[in-house]
Amino acid sequence: MGSTKPKGPSSRGNGKSSIKTRSSQGSGSRSGFRSWPVYLYVPNLIGYARVLANIWAFVVCFTNKSLFAVLYLVSFVCDELDGRFARMLNQTSTFGAVLDMVTDRVSTASLLVVLSHIYKGSYLLFLGLLVLDISSHWLQMYSTFLSSKTSHKDMSDSRSWILRTYYQQRIFMGYCAVGAEVLYVVLFLLPNSTGNLVEAVRLAFEEKSVLFFFGLIAAPGCAIKQWVNLVQMKTAADITVLYDIQQDAKKDLSE
Repeated sequence: MGSTKPKGPSSRGNGKSSIKTRSSQGSGSRSGFRSWPVYLYVPNLIGYARVLANIWAFVVCFTNKSLFAVLYLVSFVCDELDGRFARMLNQTSTFGAVLDMVTDRVSTASLLVVLSHIYKGSYLLFLGLLVLDISSHWLQMYSTFLSSKTSHKDMSDSRSWILRTYYQQRIFMGYCAVGAEVLYVVLFLLPNSTGNLVEAVRLAFEEKSVLFFFGLIAAPGCAIKQWVNLVQMKTAADITVLYDIQQDAKKDLSE
């Protein structure tokens, strides 16, 4: 008598078992990545690379504009990669989130300082954008801790539709964030001999420069980003004030 063939149900059972085994192995590998030292998490290593790229970029910003633009934009692209690796490898960390935000804010602030130097007649505009960017994100992070939320992007209970849309629609958020950075880089790269922002943009328009059209596409996103920053700053300030009121009320009840 020959050996009998395995029955159908048994085969299906083995299939499920193998699937479960592969699944558990995948989960185990992610847990293994999680056991790494936090400083050596892959997304944090990408973060360190971003810091080095930004340092190099600003070292050469006045001597090699093209290299600056490449390094700055590569660092910006890596901002998306570190988040993907963090989720894929289960290597999310508070340190990584802070490193990411600090790198973002410092790089943007540094570029705005450079632009204020290039376009001296418009230095208040760029310094104002710098102050708005830092203030908005700092208040947002602080209000997040006061609200006991795990992410500053959690806008599920926000009454502001623009904040909910910005943080919940990744494509929209991406366009605004990329638009702001691209516009700043375009302004940095525009030929400029007078230090006049309006004149530099006018010349780029008359020459039908590729940079002008990139800037034209990016400008609405940048404008919306500043709107979001303003609303975010006001909303975060309201949350902080509400926290003070609640703390005072608790003190009054305890007395």
